[in-house]
Amino acid sequence: MHIVTLHDPSSPVQAQFVPDAGMIGVSLTDSGVQLLGQRRGLDAYVTDGKTMGIPVLYPWANRLGANTYRAEGETVTLVPGSNRVRPDPHGLPIHGVLAAYPRWRVVAESENELTAEVDFGADPELLSSFPFPHLLALTVRLSQRTLTLRTAITPTGNAAVPLCFGFHPYLQLPDVARSEWIIETPRLRHLHLDERGLPTGESSLQPAHEEALGDNTFDDGYDQVAEGAVFAVSGGGRRIEVHFELGYPAAQIFAPPGEDVVCFEPMAAPTDALRRGGYRVAQPGDSAIAQFSIRI
Repeated sequence: MHIVTLHDPSSPVQAQFVPDAGMIGVSLTDSGVQLLGQRRGLDAYVTDGKTMGIPVLYPWANRLGANTYRAEGETVTLVPGSNRVRPDPHGLPIHGVLAAYPRWRVVAESENELTAEVDFGADPELLSSFPFPHLLALTVRLSQRTLTLRTAITPTGNAAVPLCFGFHPYLQLPDVARSEWIIETPRLRHLHLDERGLPTGESSLQPAHEEALGDNTFDDGYDQVAEGAVFAVSGGGRRIEVHFELGYPAAQIFAPPGEDVVCFEPMAAPTDALRRGGYRVAQPGDSAIAQFSIRI
């Protein structure tokens, strides 16, 4: 696998991405300190889809509520274990079909920027799970201690493309005890979830606040994320911010038990929106742009 290293000319921050393993971000370091959770590592991501670093969740983030969905006039039946569809412990399709996808094509590369593309319309396996031909382009740029990820979805057929994707950045402060991490969140609407992690339809408003992570665990969904909203984790004199800059009105916060990681996941739509509706679309003849950044 070819690992691309991006350098920030103005600082000791570096990032690494692997285009032929799903364009996953595998490293983000500041003076050699690793700020991305490595979990089981890149090999487990490639062989089993076990997430780490910054994986792309596409074309849906989180899980779907069933193996069938209807969107934009298309009815699709998914088969977990086939056509790159992976099931969660309840047998529900989770995190799309691009985990470790090997056929990203690098179209531009420089010292601090990388762009790679996937042509969905050219891969029957991908279209079987998401029958909306389009070009997916991801540009990652490292500058001024900020890693920016910009996604463009351009329909290549006559159909609109549902936007339900997301990213899953695993953040860590390896030189600080988890009990001392402080997390900060903006004003959000907390979506109540059932035992399978699916929205129940009930919700509650949550004001902006900060709290010690301590022993708390999260696997919580949110929407009404304002453009420009900032999530953060800090401790030991270090602060990592995730800025939802454009096209991410939903989020998931994930901090599992027994792991020193916290995730603020940008999502183009809430969990299961591909089945329930409420997503935006990329229209034929146009491109939809979404962008978030990680600032150190």
